[in-house]
Amino acid sequence: MVGGLCLVFGTLALVSRPAALASWLFFSGMFLLAVDCLLDPSLGLATGSGESGNQVRATMLLKSFVAGVWLGFSLVYARGKPTEFLRRWKWILLAAVLIPAALVLGFPDGFQRVAEPGAGLTIRLSPIGKAWVITMLLITLAILINFEKTFRAAVGMTRWRIKYLILGAALIFGVRVYTLSQMLLFSGYRPEFANLTLVALFLGCVLIGVGQVRSSFGEFDIYPSRAVLQGSATVILAGVYFVIVGLLAQWVALLGGIAHFPAQALVLLLGVVGVTVMVLSERFRMTLRRFISRHFSRPEHDFRKVWTEFTRRTSSVLDAATLGKNAGEVIAESFHVLGVTLFRVAPETPGLEWLHSTEKRVMLNGPKIDAGNLAGLANRGHPFVLEAEHGAWAEALRESCPKKFQHGGDRLVVPLVAAEHLVGLMVLADRVNGVPYTHEELDLLKCIGDQLAGALLNCSLTDEVLQAKELEAFQTLSTFFVHDLKNAANGLSLMLQNLPTHFDDPEFRSDTIRGVGRTVERINQLILKLSSLRRELQLTTTPCRLDLLCAEVLDGLDHTMDGKTHLERDLRPVPAQSLDAEAMRSVVTNLVTNAREALNGGGAVKVATRLETKGVTLAVADNGCGMRAEFVKNLLFRPFHSTKTKGLGIGMFQCKKIIAAHGGSISVESQPGKGTCFTILLPLATGPQSNQPNS
Repeated sequence: MVGGLCLVFGTLALVSRPAALASWLFFSGMFLLAVDCLLDPSLGLATGSGESGNQVRATMLLKSFVAGVWLGFSLVYARGKPTEFLRRWKWILLAAVLIPAALVLGFPDGFQRVAEPGAGLTIRLSPIGKAWVITMLLITLAILINFEKTFRAAVGMTRWRIKYLILGAALIFGVRVYTLSQMLLFSGYRPEFANLTLVALFLGCVLIGVGQVRSSFGEFDIYPSRAVLQGSATVILAGVYFVIVGLLAQWVALLGGIAHFPAQALVLLLGVVGVTVMVLSERFRMTLRRFISRHFSRPEHDFRKVWTEFTRRTSSVLDAATLGKNAGEVIAESFHVLGVTLFRVAPETPGLEWLHSTEKRVMLNGPKIDAGNLAGLANRGHPFVLEAEHGAWAEALRESCPKKFQHGGDRLVVPLVAAEHLVGLMVLADRVNGVPYTHEELDLLKCIGDQLAGALLNCSLTDEVLQAKELEAFQTLSTFFVHDLKNAANGLSLMLQNLPTHFDDPEFRSDTIRGVGRTVERINQLILKLSSLRRELQLTTTPCRLDLLCAEVLDGLDHTMDGKTHLERDLRPVPAQSLDAEAMRSVVTNLVTNAREALNGGGAVKVATRLETKGVTLAVADNGCGMRAEFVKNLLFRPFHSTKTKGLGIGMFQCKKIIAAHGGSISVESQPGKGTCFTILLPLATGPQSNQPNS
């Protein structure tokens, strides 16, 4: 009968989710348990030494595979990204299968069938057999630890769904811990252990059946801590059990009553299992808390603990979806609510937007709720019962957040209000035992709702700030290109002004045509770059000599000078560097154009390049009007500040960003009425192309 139950539940899991790894491992584990329960009782009835020895080894080998398969299932059941846990435990899983099997197959004398007075036929353990028992104990404890970690990491409806399946498995393997410890204590395996295992397997199958009805092996996303033993109740209970059993064994040995020891140890084990089941029960924990609160004047909730945990999980979160997830988990755990659903008022559309629910299958697929109908909720100030509300919005909200249990009590709605505006809603449904909320709990939920509303508003404001910064970055880069286009247009304008005067000069016409061609090419390059704007300045570097680049730029600017101003060149050869040629042309053009405009009708602009110890320098000097020291210090390199009436105030800001992107620096010396000198320092390239000439 028990074997049949194992096969039925294993097959149901496989049919419900045939593609899931957890379903196959569960089916394999239940099948092996069914075979194991059929072999165990026959150990004491086998006759013939050869048959008995082979059957003993077959049974112990089967028990080895049972532990290995269930260890794999405990790693993948109800966990998000189960393959990651399998990869992390792959060597332990391999050892859990191979080591016990090797001890059984490699050492046939590890388990010997003998007849003992008063005990019937038993299996005696050699040192190798004891090593097998110790190995199986460690694997069984690892199974229980993994199930405990999965249960502790679950909250709300997920914990309700997986609780009984985990409890059933814990009962089965908890009894195996007892039988293995007895084998180690008495250096043997007795047939009565099989009867105890059979009873535990039956009760465990009943619990597993309840768990399957609840969960249907659905998809869950549980991510337990990677710590193996930290805070593990399994380790604590196992340690206490082994200490007490050891002390009890010493006491019984002194009294000479060893025959009664297994019964006493069994009672102790069942007591430990019963306490564990009660501790893991939400109803028991909640009843205990209410009893203490009622009779010993203890507050229902530790406000400091709840508030600290809520603040820790939500204070630094700027994403609304993650904020809703963290808040929902804390509230479900603190108030023993299985279904916590959070909505926010959508920033784009006048309706509610689903953020998170502890019941994964709940989505806002029902009737849309117009946020305009909820505006009056901002004035309520306190949570209210959804069942007592009327109107289309209340009906739509009830359809969106259905109750799963008749005894789960009324659904509670917590308005999320910030700056006197409704920013969202929180719906609490299916409270354990349907216990009504106390005034203390309603006040705590109100405080949490206000805090969560502020956090949601902060998320919305953060999104707006990021969008504003993106727009600002786009506008800044666009202004850079507008400034370069303005310089190109000024050059063309000056050529056109000089064209009537020098039109009869063939050399001037030829130079003008070349200048117009270079300007058009530059405008096309700027337009091409403008079509692929990015938030940050992107450089496309090639080996380039700065002196040759400056000469090329100055050739194009020669014909923009009138008769009162002229360019002086002192371009000494310098090594090639890794530069963005187009960006550096923009820098040189901007500096020379600014210097020419500062001459106020006459003077010289001098451009010089030098190789110095720290790198290559470019100096652009003029003897024009100069600038005030205060302007140079505070405003020169800031955008949208200019000394020119029609200037955009972008040129020097752009130059500094380009030079900084190359890893260089720019400095300025200026005196009013005497002129200005800009000096750029670019570090020498260290790559293999640093000495290649400019093509």
